[in-house]
Amino acid sequence: MRSAMTRIRPTRLLATVATLGAITLAPVARAQTVPTDAEAAQALDLAMKEIAIRSVQGEGNRTGDVAAVIKARLVASGWAPGDVVITPRGQTATLVATWTGTDPKLKPLVLSGHMDVVEAKRADWVRDPFGPVIEDGVLYGRGATDMKFDGALMVSALIDLRAHGYKPHRTIVVAFSGDEETVMATSDALAHELKNADLVINADGGGGTFADGTDKPLYWLWDGDEKAYADYQLEVTNPGGHSSEPRPDNAIVQLAQALVKLGVYQFPAEQNVLTKGWFERAAAFEADPAKAAAMRAFAANPHDTAALAILRADPEMVGRTGTTCVATMLSGGHALNALPQRATANINCRIFPGHTRAEIMAQLQAAVGADVVHVTDVTEGSITPPVTPLRADFVAAAEKAIHAAWGKQIAVIPNQASGGSDSMFYRALGIPAYNASPVFTRTDEQFSHGLNERVRLVNVKPALTYYFTLIPELTR
Repeated sequence: MRSAMTRIRPTRLLATVATLGAITLAPVARAQTVPTDAEAAQALDLAMKEIAIRSVQGEGNRTGDVAAVIKARLVASGWAPGDVVITPRGQTATLVATWTGTDPKLKPLVLSGHMDVVEAKRADWVRDPFGPVIEDGVLYGRGATDMKFDGALMVSALIDLRAHGYKPHRTIVVAFSGDEETVMATSDALAHELKNADLVINADGGGGTFADGTDKPLYWLWDGDEKAYADYQLEVTNPGGHSSEPRPDNAIVQLAQALVKLGVYQFPAEQNVLTKGWFERAAAFEADPAKAAAMRAFAANPHDTAALAILRADPEMVGRTGTTCVATMLSGGHALNALPQRATANINCRIFPGHTRAEIMAQLQAAVGADVVHVTDVTEGSITPPVTPLRADFVAAAEKAIHAAWGKQIAVIPNQASGGSDSMFYRALGIPAYNASPVFTRTDEQFSHGLNERVRLVNVKPALTYYFTLIPELTR
Protein backbone atom coordinates (compact mmCIF):
# COMPACT_ATOMS: atom_id res chain seq x y z
CA MET A 1 0.00 0.00 0.00
CA ARG A 2 1.27 3.46 -0.87
CA SER A 3 1.76 5.77 2.10
CA ALA A 4 -0.53 8.76 2.45
CA MET A 5 0.67 11.73 0.42
CA THR A 6 -0.50 15.26 -0.25
CA ARG A 7 -2.30 15.28 -3.60
CA ILE A 8 -2.80 18.57 -5.40
CA ARG A 9 -4.94 19.25 -8.44
CA PRO A 10 -4.66 22.21 -10.87
CA THR A 11 -7.16 24.31 -8.89
CA ARG A 12 -4.61 24.64 -6.10
CA LEU A 13 -1.55 25.37 -8.23
CA LEU A 14 -1.09 28.96 -7.10
CA ALA A 15 -0.93 27.97 -3.46
CA THR A 16 1.37 25.08 -4.31
CA VAL A 17 3.89 27.21 -6.16
CA ALA A 18 3.81 29.87 -3.46
CA THR A 19 5.07 27.30 -0.94
CA LEU A 20 8.15 26.45 -3.03
CA GLY A 21 10.03 29.42 -1.59
CA ALA A 22 11.42 32.64 -2.93
CA ILE A 23 14.78 32.65 -4.68
CA THR A 24 17.22 35.53 -4.29
CA LEU A 25 18.78 36.39 -7.63
CA ALA A 26 21.36 38.85 -8.84
CA PRO A 27 19.71 41.41 -11.15
CA VAL A 28 20.43 41.13 -14.86
CA ALA A 29 19.65 43.38 -17.81
CA ARG A 30 16.19 42.25 -18.88
CA ALA A 31 12.55 43.00 -18.35
CA GLN A 32 12.13 41.23 -15.02
CA THR A 33 14.23 39.39 -12.45
CA VAL A 34 12.23 36.95 -10.34
CA PRO A 35 9.08 35.09 -11.49
CA THR A 36 5.98 35.77 -9.46
CA ASP A 37 3.89 33.05 -7.84
CA ALA A 38 1.20 33.69 -10.44
CA GLU A 39 3.67 33.26 -13.32
CA ALA A 40 5.00 30.04 -11.82
CA ALA A 41 1.46 28.76 -11.37
CA GLN A 42 0.59 29.53 -14.99
CA ALA A 43 3.64 27.64 -16.20
CA LEU A 44 2.72 24.62 -14.11
CA ASP A 45 -0.88 24.82 -15.31
CA LEU A 46 0.27 24.70 -18.94
CA ALA A 47 2.49 21.70 -18.21
CA MET A 48 -0.37 19.81 -16.58
CA LYS A 49 -2.75 20.60 -19.43
CA GLU A 50 -0.22 19.19 -21.90
CA ILE A 51 0.54 16.08 -19.84
CA ALA A 52 -3.19 15.30 -19.69
CA ILE A 53 -3.23 14.87 -23.49
CA ARG A 54 -2.22 11.47 -24.85
CA SER A 55 0.20 12.52 -27.61
CA VAL A 56 1.43 9.02 -28.46
CA GLN A 57 2.13 7.62 -31.93
CA GLY A 58 -0.64 5.49 -33.40
CA GLU A 59 -4.39 5.41 -33.19
CA GLY A 60 -5.75 8.22 -31.06
CA ASN A 61 -2.59 10.34 -31.32
CA ARG A 62 -3.49 13.78 -29.91
CA THR A 63 -0.28 15.68 -30.53
CA GLY A 64 -2.28 18.23 -32.50
CA ASP A 65 -4.33 18.92 -29.37
CA VAL A 66 -1.13 19.67 -27.43
CA ALA A 67 -0.21 22.17 -30.15
CA ALA A 68 -3.67 23.74 -29.87
CA VAL A 69 -3.26 24.23 -26.10
CA ILE A 70 0.12 25.92 -26.62
CA LYS A 71 -1.24 28.13 -29.40
CA ALA A 72 -4.22 29.19 -27.30
CA ARG A 73 -1.92 30.24 -24.47
CA LEU A 74 0.37 32.21 -26.81
CA VAL A 75 -2.49 33.97 -28.64
CA ALA A 76 -4.08 34.91 -25.34
CA SER A 77 -0.73 36.44 -24.36
CA GLY A 78 -0.22 38.71 -27.37
CA TRP A 79 0.89 36.56 -30.29
CA ALA A 80 -1.16 37.11 -33.42
CA PRO A 81 -2.98 33.93 -34.51
CA GLY A 82 -1.04 33.99 -37.78
CA ASP A 83 2.25 34.01 -35.88
CA VAL A 84 1.51 30.62 -34.30
CA VAL A 85 1.26 28.02 -37.05
CA ILE A 86 0.13 24.45 -36.42
CA THR A 87 0.84 22.16 -39.35
CA PRO A 88 -0.81 18.71 -39.41
CA ARG A 89 1.67 16.08 -40.58
CA GLY A 90 0.06 12.65 -40.90
CA GLN A 91 -1.17 11.57 -37.48
CA THR A 92 0.86 14.25 -35.74
CA ALA A 93 1.63 17.96 -36.09
CA THR A 94 4.24 20.67 -35.63
CA LEU A 95 3.98 24.11 -34.05
CA VAL A 96 6.02 27.15 -35.04
CA ALA A 97 5.49 30.39 -33.11
CA THR A 98 7.30 33.56 -34.16
CA TRP A 99 8.07 36.62 -32.04
CA THR A 100 9.47 39.09 -34.58
CA GLY A 101 12.54 40.99 -33.46
CA THR A 102 13.32 44.64 -34.10
CA ASP A 103 16.34 43.91 -36.31
CA PRO A 104 15.37 41.93 -39.44
CA LYS A 105 19.03 41.52 -40.40
CA LEU A 106 19.65 39.15 -37.48
CA LYS A 107 19.07 35.43 -37.95
CA PRO A 108 16.50 33.98 -35.53
CA LEU A 109 17.05 32.15 -32.27
CA VAL A 110 15.13 28.85 -32.28
CA LEU A 111 13.77 27.43 -29.02
CA SER A 112 13.24 23.75 -29.73
CA GLY A 113 11.25 20.93 -28.16
CA HIS A 114 8.75 18.17 -28.93
CA MET A 115 5.10 17.56 -28.04
CA ASP A 116 4.89 13.78 -28.39
CA VAL A 117 5.67 11.31 -25.63
CA VAL A 118 6.48 7.61 -25.31
CA GLU A 119 3.59 5.19 -24.80
CA ALA A 120 2.49 4.63 -21.19
CA LYS A 121 -0.04 1.98 -20.13
CA ARG A 122 -2.29 2.73 -17.18
CA ALA A 123 -2.12 -0.84 -15.87
CA ASP A 124 1.65 -0.55 -15.41
CA TRP A 125 1.69 2.79 -13.59
CA VAL A 126 0.88 3.59 -9.98
CA ARG A 127 -0.97 6.69 -11.22
CA ASP A 128 -2.71 7.50 -14.49
CA PRO A 129 0.15 8.56 -16.81
CA PHE A 130 -2.18 11.00 -18.57
CA GLY A 131 -3.85 12.22 -15.38
CA PRO A 132 -1.18 14.59 -14.04
CA VAL A 133 -1.11 14.84 -10.27
CA ILE A 134 1.10 16.54 -7.71
CA GLU A 135 2.12 14.69 -4.57
CA ASP A 136 4.43 16.20 -1.99
CA GLY A 137 5.91 18.71 -4.41
CA VAL A 138 6.42 16.18 -7.22
CA LEU A 139 4.53 16.24 -10.54
CA TYR A 140 3.75 12.78 -11.94
CA GLY A 141 2.72 12.02 -15.51
CA ARG A 142 4.03 11.04 -18.93
CA GLY A 143 6.02 14.02 -20.17
CA ALA A 144 6.96 15.31 -16.73
CA THR A 145 10.64 15.03 -17.68
CA ASP A 146 10.47 14.26 -21.41
CA MET A 147 9.48 16.92 -22.09
CA LYS A 148 6.14 18.66 -21.66
CA PHE A 149 7.15 20.25 -18.36
CA ASP A 150 10.31 21.66 -19.96
CA GLY A 151 8.41 22.91 -22.98
CA ALA A 152 5.75 24.59 -20.87
CA LEU A 153 8.39 26.42 -18.84
CA MET A 154 10.08 27.67 -22.01
CA VAL A 155 6.82 28.92 -23.52
CA SER A 156 5.68 30.47 -20.25
CA ALA A 157 8.98 32.34 -19.84
CA LEU A 158 8.52 33.89 -23.28
CA ILE A 159 5.00 34.93 -22.35
CA ASP A 160 6.24 36.52 -19.14
CA LEU A 161 9.06 38.36 -20.90
CA ARG A 162 6.60 39.78 -23.40
CA ALA A 163 4.17 40.79 -20.66
CA HIS A 164 6.95 42.70 -18.90
CA GLY A 165 7.82 44.68 -21.99
CA TYR A 166 10.87 42.88 -23.32
CA LYS A 167 11.47 43.54 -27.03
CA PRO A 168 13.98 41.19 -28.68
CA HIS A 169 16.29 42.52 -31.37
CA ARG A 170 16.65 39.01 -32.78
CA THR A 171 13.51 37.15 -33.85
CA ILE A 172 12.59 34.27 -31.55
CA VAL A 173 11.02 31.14 -33.02
CA VAL A 174 9.48 28.39 -30.90
CA ALA A 175 9.59 25.10 -32.84
CA PHE A 176 7.88 21.99 -31.47
CA SER A 177 8.08 18.71 -33.37
CA GLY A 178 5.48 15.96 -33.16
CA ASP A 179 7.26 12.63 -33.60
CA GLU A 180 10.64 13.05 -31.94
CA GLU A 181 10.10 9.85 -29.96
CA THR A 182 9.54 7.78 -33.11
CA VAL A 183 10.48 8.43 -36.75
CA MET A 184 11.46 12.13 -36.36
CA ALA A 185 9.99 13.12 -39.73
CA THR A 186 8.65 16.36 -38.26
CA SER A 187 12.02 17.02 -36.64
CA ASP A 188 13.69 16.89 -40.05
CA ALA A 189 10.97 19.03 -41.61
CA LEU A 190 11.28 21.74 -38.96
CA ALA A 191 15.06 21.92 -39.29
CA HIS A 192 14.76 22.49 -43.03
CA GLU A 193 12.00 25.04 -42.51
CA LEU A 194 14.21 26.94 -40.06
CA LYS A 195 17.54 26.42 -41.84
CA ASN A 196 18.27 30.16 -41.63
CA ALA A 197 18.47 30.02 -37.81
CA ASP A 198 21.47 31.48 -36.04
CA LEU A 199 21.32 29.16 -33.02
CA VAL A 200 19.09 26.46 -31.54
CA ILE A 201 18.46 26.01 -27.83
CA ASN A 202 16.76 22.65 -27.27
CA ALA A 203 15.04 22.08 -23.92
CA ASP A 204 15.07 18.33 -24.57
CA GLY A 205 18.41 17.45 -23.02
CA GLY A 206 21.14 18.64 -20.74
CA GLY A 207 19.90 19.61 -17.29
CA GLY A 208 21.06 19.47 -13.73
CA THR A 209 21.62 16.91 -10.99
CA PHE A 210 20.38 17.10 -7.41
CA ALA A 211 22.16 15.32 -4.60
CA ASP A 212 20.24 12.10 -4.07
CA GLY A 213 17.50 12.42 -1.49
CA THR A 214 17.69 16.21 -1.52
CA ASP A 215 16.85 19.25 -3.62
CA LYS A 216 20.43 20.48 -3.38
CA PRO A 217 21.74 21.22 -6.90
CA LEU A 218 25.18 19.81 -7.66
CA TYR A 219 26.06 20.47 -11.29
CA TRP A 220 24.46 21.33 -14.62
CA LEU A 221 25.09 19.93 -18.10
CA TRP A 222 24.62 21.28 -21.57
CA ASP A 223 24.86 18.91 -24.53
CA GLY A 224 27.06 19.83 -27.48
CA ASP A 225 26.83 16.43 -29.16
CA GLU A 226 24.83 13.22 -28.99
CA LYS A 227 25.14 9.61 -29.97
CA ALA A 228 23.46 8.42 -33.15
CA TYR A 229 20.26 6.38 -32.88
CA ALA A 230 19.82 3.08 -34.75
CA ASP A 231 17.43 0.11 -34.80
CA TYR A 232 18.40 -3.32 -36.10
CA GLN A 233 16.13 -6.30 -36.61
CA LEU A 234 17.30 -9.80 -35.80
CA GLU A 235 15.30 -12.39 -37.74
CA VAL A 236 15.26 -16.18 -37.84
CA THR A 237 12.97 -17.99 -40.29
CA ASN A 238 12.07 -21.67 -40.44
CA PRO A 239 9.64 -23.91 -42.37
CA GLY A 240 7.88 -24.63 -39.09
CA GLY A 241 5.63 -27.63 -38.62
CA HIS A 242 3.45 -29.42 -36.08
CA SER A 243 4.39 -28.83 -32.45
CA SER A 244 4.11 -32.57 -31.74
CA GLU A 245 7.13 -33.10 -33.99
CA PRO A 246 9.82 -30.77 -32.58
CA ARG A 247 13.07 -30.27 -34.44
CA PRO A 248 16.49 -28.90 -33.42
CA ASP A 249 16.30 -25.73 -35.55
CA ASN A 250 13.56 -23.90 -33.65
CA ALA A 251 13.40 -20.24 -34.75
CA ILE A 252 12.52 -18.96 -31.28
CA VAL A 253 15.31 -20.90 -29.60
CA GLN A 254 17.85 -19.79 -32.21
CA LEU A 255 16.83 -16.17 -31.76
CA ALA A 256 17.01 -16.53 -27.99
CA GLN A 257 20.54 -17.88 -28.24
CA ALA A 258 21.52 -14.89 -30.36
CA LEU A 259 19.99 -12.47 -27.84
CA VAL A 260 21.91 -14.06 -24.99
CA LYS A 261 25.14 -13.46 -26.90
CA LEU A 262 24.23 -9.82 -27.55
CA GLY A 263 23.19 -9.40 -23.94
CA VAL A 264 26.76 -9.95 -22.78
CA TYR A 265 28.52 -8.37 -25.76
CA GLN A 266 30.29 -5.08 -25.07
CA PHE A 267 31.51 -2.65 -27.69
CA PRO A 268 35.03 -1.27 -27.34
CA ALA A 269 35.45 1.57 -24.85
CA GLU A 270 35.80 5.02 -26.39
CA GLN A 271 36.34 8.59 -25.33
CA ASN A 272 36.26 12.08 -26.80
CA VAL A 273 36.78 15.59 -25.48
CA LEU A 274 33.22 15.90 -24.16
CA THR A 275 33.04 12.53 -22.41
CA LYS A 276 36.55 12.82 -21.00
CA GLY A 277 35.72 16.24 -19.58
CA TRP A 278 32.46 14.97 -18.11
CA PHE A 279 34.13 12.09 -16.26
CA GLU A 280 36.89 14.36 -14.97
CA ARG A 281 34.56 17.07 -13.65
CA ALA A 282 31.52 15.05 -12.61
CA ALA A 283 33.70 12.76 -10.48
CA ALA A 284 33.92 15.55 -7.92
CA PHE A 285 30.18 15.22 -7.29
CA GLU A 286 29.99 11.41 -7.10
CA ALA A 287 29.13 10.26 -3.58
CA ASP A 288 30.44 6.71 -4.10
CA PRO A 289 34.26 6.84 -3.70
CA ALA A 290 34.80 3.70 -5.80
CA LYS A 291 32.71 5.08 -8.63
CA ALA A 292 34.40 8.49 -8.43
CA ALA A 293 37.79 6.80 -8.64
CA ALA A 294 36.62 4.77 -11.63
CA MET A 295 35.45 7.95 -13.39
CA ARG A 296 38.84 9.57 -12.95
CA ALA A 297 40.67 6.40 -13.96
CA PHE A 298 38.58 6.00 -17.12
CA ALA A 299 39.17 9.66 -18.04
CA ALA A 300 42.91 9.05 -17.72
CA ASN A 301 42.82 5.70 -19.52
CA PRO A 302 39.68 4.48 -21.33
CA HIS A 303 41.20 0.99 -21.50
CA ASP A 304 41.31 0.60 -17.71
CA THR A 305 39.24 -2.59 -17.46
CA ALA A 306 38.55 -2.34 -13.73
CA ALA A 307 37.25 1.21 -14.04
CA LEU A 308 35.25 0.30 -17.13
CA ALA A 309 33.51 -2.58 -15.35
CA ILE A 310 32.32 -0.24 -12.58
CA LEU A 311 31.09 2.40 -15.00
CA ARG A 312 29.32 -0.03 -17.30
CA ALA A 313 27.38 -1.45 -14.37
CA ASP A 314 25.79 1.99 -13.86
CA PRO A 315 22.96 2.90 -16.30
CA GLU A 316 23.85 6.59 -16.03
CA MET A 317 27.51 5.99 -16.90
CA VAL A 318 27.51 3.18 -19.45
CA GLY A 319 26.36 5.30 -22.38
CA ARG A 320 29.35 7.59 -22.01
CA THR A 321 31.85 4.73 -22.36
CA GLY A 322 31.08 3.77 -25.97
CA THR A 323 28.39 2.35 -28.23
CA THR A 324 25.55 0.48 -26.51
CA CYS A 325 22.98 -1.89 -27.98
CA VAL A 326 20.05 -3.47 -26.17
CA ALA A 327 17.08 -5.69 -27.08
CA THR A 328 13.83 -3.70 -26.86
CA MET A 329 11.14 -5.76 -28.63
CA LEU A 330 10.50 -9.46 -29.31
CA SER A 331 8.08 -11.39 -31.50
CA GLY A 332 7.84 -15.01 -32.58
CA GLY A 333 5.58 -17.82 -33.70
CA HIS A 334 2.13 -17.86 -35.29
CA ALA A 335 0.13 -20.48 -33.37
CA LEU A 336 0.17 -22.16 -29.97
CA ASN A 337 0.36 -25.63 -31.53
CA ALA A 338 2.85 -24.96 -34.33
CA LEU A 339 6.61 -24.73 -34.60
CA PRO A 340 7.58 -21.10 -35.18
CA GLN A 341 8.14 -20.06 -38.77
CA ARG A 342 9.56 -16.70 -37.81
CA ALA A 343 11.03 -14.98 -34.76
CA THR A 344 12.28 -11.39 -34.62
CA ALA A 345 13.76 -8.98 -32.14
CA ASN A 346 14.57 -5.29 -32.27
CA ILE A 347 18.01 -4.16 -31.11
CA ASN A 348 18.23 -0.47 -30.27
CA CYS A 349 21.70 1.05 -30.46
CA ARG A 350 23.16 4.39 -29.42
CA ILE A 351 26.28 4.79 -31.51
CA PHE A 352 29.34 6.64 -30.27
CA PRO A 353 30.32 9.46 -32.66
CA GLY A 354 32.69 8.41 -35.39
CA HIS A 355 30.96 5.17 -36.42
CA THR A 356 28.48 4.39 -39.17
CA ARG A 357 25.32 2.32 -38.76
CA ALA A 358 26.71 -0.20 -41.27
CA GLU A 359 29.80 -0.65 -39.12
CA ILE A 360 27.74 -1.35 -36.00
CA MET A 361 25.46 -3.74 -37.89
CA ALA A 362 28.52 -5.73 -38.96
CA GLN A 363 29.69 -5.91 -35.35
CA LEU A 364 26.26 -7.17 -34.25
CA GLN A 365 26.30 -9.87 -36.92
CA ALA A 366 29.76 -10.95 -35.83
CA ALA A 367 28.74 -11.02 -32.17
CA VAL A 368 25.75 -13.26 -32.97
CA GLY A 369 28.03 -15.60 -34.89
CA ALA A 370 25.23 -17.54 -36.56
CA ASP A 371 24.37 -17.35 -40.25
CA VAL A 372 20.79 -18.35 -39.52
CA VAL A 373 20.24 -15.04 -37.69
CA HIS A 374 19.86 -12.20 -40.18
CA VAL A 375 20.60 -8.64 -39.03
CA THR A 376 18.95 -5.77 -40.90
CA ASP A 377 19.12 -2.01 -40.37
CA VAL A 378 15.52 -0.85 -39.85
CA THR A 379 16.31 2.63 -38.53
CA GLU A 380 13.81 5.34 -39.39
CA GLY A 381 14.57 9.04 -39.27
CA SER A 382 17.93 9.07 -37.54
CA ILE A 383 21.04 10.66 -38.98
CA THR A 384 24.64 11.11 -37.86
CA PRO A 385 25.32 14.87 -37.62
CA PRO A 386 28.59 16.67 -36.93
CA VAL A 387 29.46 17.96 -33.46
CA THR A 388 28.20 21.48 -32.76
CA PRO A 389 31.17 23.86 -32.59
CA LEU A 390 31.64 25.68 -29.31
CA ARG A 391 30.01 29.13 -29.39
CA ALA A 392 31.36 31.51 -26.78
CA ASP A 393 28.16 33.57 -26.72
CA PHE A 394 26.06 30.52 -25.88
CA VAL A 395 28.45 29.28 -23.19
CA ALA A 396 28.58 32.69 -21.53
CA ALA A 397 24.81 33.15 -21.68
CA ALA A 398 24.09 29.64 -20.42
CA GLU A 399 26.45 29.95 -17.47
CA LYS A 400 25.03 33.35 -16.56
CA ALA A 401 21.47 32.01 -16.78
CA ILE A 402 22.04 28.85 -14.73
CA HIS A 403 23.92 30.78 -12.06
CA ALA A 404 21.11 33.33 -11.88
CA ALA A 405 18.65 30.48 -11.45
CA TRP A 406 20.47 28.20 -9.02
CA GLY A 407 23.46 30.12 -7.66
CA LYS A 408 27.07 30.69 -8.67
CA GLN A 409 28.21 27.56 -6.88
CA ILE A 410 26.75 25.37 -9.64
CA ALA A 411 29.41 23.72 -11.79
CA VAL A 412 28.70 23.86 -15.53
CA ILE A 413 29.87 20.82 -17.48
CA PRO A 414 29.72 20.30 -21.28
CA ASN A 415 28.31 16.89 -22.15
CA GLN A 416 27.69 14.36 -24.89
CA ALA A 417 24.14 13.00 -24.70
CA SER A 418 23.57 9.26 -24.89
CA GLY A 419 20.11 9.73 -26.40
CA GLY A 420 19.05 11.39 -29.64
CA SER A 421 17.05 14.59 -30.11
CA ASP A 422 15.77 17.07 -32.68
CA SER A 423 19.12 18.85 -32.45
CA MET A 424 20.74 16.31 -34.79
CA PHE A 425 18.76 17.68 -37.75
CA TYR A 426 19.79 21.27 -37.12
CA ARG A 427 23.42 20.24 -36.67
CA ALA A 428 23.28 18.34 -39.96
CA LEU A 429 22.43 21.64 -41.68
CA GLY A 430 25.32 23.43 -40.01
CA ILE A 431 23.19 25.22 -37.40
CA PRO A 432 24.72 25.22 -33.90
CA ALA A 433 22.33 23.39 -31.56
CA TYR A 434 22.71 22.91 -27.83
CA ASN A 435 20.50 20.90 -25.50
CA ALA A 436 20.24 23.00 -22.36
CA SER A 437 17.29 22.29 -20.08
CA PRO A 438 17.28 24.20 -16.78
CA VAL A 439 15.49 21.38 -14.94
CA PHE A 440 17.30 19.40 -12.22
CA THR A 441 16.57 15.80 -11.22
CA ARG A 442 17.85 13.31 -8.69
CA THR A 443 19.77 10.43 -10.22
CA ASP A 444 17.38 8.00 -8.55
CA GLU A 445 14.34 9.72 -10.10
CA GLN A 446 15.22 9.65 -13.77
CA PHE A 447 12.19 7.90 -15.26
CA SER A 448 12.01 9.30 -18.79
CA HIS A 449 10.43 6.65 -21.06
CA GLY A 450 9.80 4.53 -17.96
CA LEU A 451 7.21 4.03 -15.25
CA ASN A 452 5.89 6.75 -12.96
CA GLU A 453 7.74 9.61 -14.68
CA ARG A 454 8.10 12.63 -12.40
CA VAL A 455 9.69 16.02 -11.82
CA ARG A 456 10.18 18.16 -8.72
CA LEU A 457 8.29 21.43 -8.60
CA VAL A 458 11.19 23.18 -6.90
CA ASN A 459 12.35 23.56 -10.53
CA VAL A 460 9.58 25.91 -11.62
CA LYS A 461 10.83 29.31 -10.48
CA PRO A 462 14.54 28.68 -11.17
CA ALA A 463 13.72 27.41 -14.67
CA LEU A 464 11.73 30.55 -15.46
CA THR A 465 14.56 32.67 -14.08
CA TYR A 466 17.00 30.79 -16.33
CA TYR A 467 14.98 31.67 -19.42
CA PHE A 468 14.45 35.25 -18.24
CA THR A 469 18.24 35.54 -18.41
CA LEU A 470 19.18 33.24 -21.31
CA ILE A 471 16.70 34.50 -23.90
CA PRO A 472 17.54 38.22 -23.60
CA GLU A 473 21.27 37.43 -23.56
CA LEU A 474 20.94 35.71 -26.94
CA THR A 475 18.42 38.04 -28.60
CA ARG A 476 19.40 41.62 -27.75
